[in-house]
Amino acid sequence: METNWLARTKGKISLFLRWIFLCLGFAVMAFGVAFSIKAALGTSPISSVPYVTSALSGLSVGMTTILMNTLFVFLQIVILRSRFNWFQLLQLPAAVLFGTMIDFAGSLLAPVSVTGYLQQWALCILGILVLAIGISMEVAAKLVTNTGEGVVLCICQVLPIRFGNMKMLFDLILVCLSIFLSLLFLGGLEGVREGTLAAAVFVGQITKRTGPWMERLVNRVF
Repeated sequence: METNWLARTKGKISLFLRWIFLCLGFAVMAFGVAFSIKAALGTSPISSVPYVTSALSGLSVGMTTILMNTLFVFLQIVILRSRFNWFQLLQLPAAVLFGTMIDFAGSLLAPVSVTGYLQQWALCILGILVLAIGISMEVAAKLVTNTGEGVVLCICQVLPIRFGNMKMLFDLILVCLSIFLSLLFLGGLEGVREGTLAAAVFVGQITKRTGPWMERLVNRVF
């Protein structure tokens, strides 16, 4: 009896620590996005639409990120219907936390001045590294998925498409949508530049290497 109680207690503590780790992962991801915005070389594909819609609406990037992620959650429900795992509704508060942290990180970086192209690339590379680490933390926590990845997973459940191929297509659609909105309403290209291409190529590659290490760390500690 005591052994069962101890096991349940350890399980609850482990779950609580995983939630804390997940929240830290979202915070790290938010700083990655904020660094890429500050670099002004283009955001990551998943953040390109919130960036452009922020410029269009006057809302903060964090707020448009929350709105887009909320839309992604409802899109998952539409795609899977009765097969949707209602536990994934926790993506909604996670989206609010992520968007809020993006605005918070942006306010912290506001005083930082960027005076040259090399400094822009330094911030862009830093943003890519930080974003990849944050994604690795989120995945290692094994709780809720990112809303963008959640949509891709849902599509792969109903269509015979590999996750990697669908993820690339999904990111490409987001970038094309950002370019279309930017050219149509802003009169120029905003949020999509060489840094977007760098993020599309290297974030996934870095995550492949940091992910297994992060997962071993979580399993050992929690």
